[in-house]
Amino acid sequence: MSWISALAVYFVIWWLVLFAVLPFGVRTQEEEGEVILGTDRAAPAVPRMWWKLLATSLVAAVLFGAVYIAIAVFGVTLEDLVV
Repeated sequence: MSWISALAVYFVIWWLVLFAVLPFGVRTQEEEGEVILGTDRAAPAVPRMWWKLLATSLVAAVLFGAVYIAIAVFGVTLEDLVV
């Protein structure tokens, strides 16, 4: 796998993991009891985006490692994934 392909695969995995991680640990403004005027009641009270970006990067790195091993070591190709 070339480094451009590896970067593209990591990029796709990272974004997929980000959307999976975003809802974890969210407390809404309504749950906190302090709804800021002009925002939705369901908006996060404390988004903690840096924590989520770090968690996303770590999980994506582990998943990318598994994909890389499957491709580089075991020789899995797209044709092998067809059912």
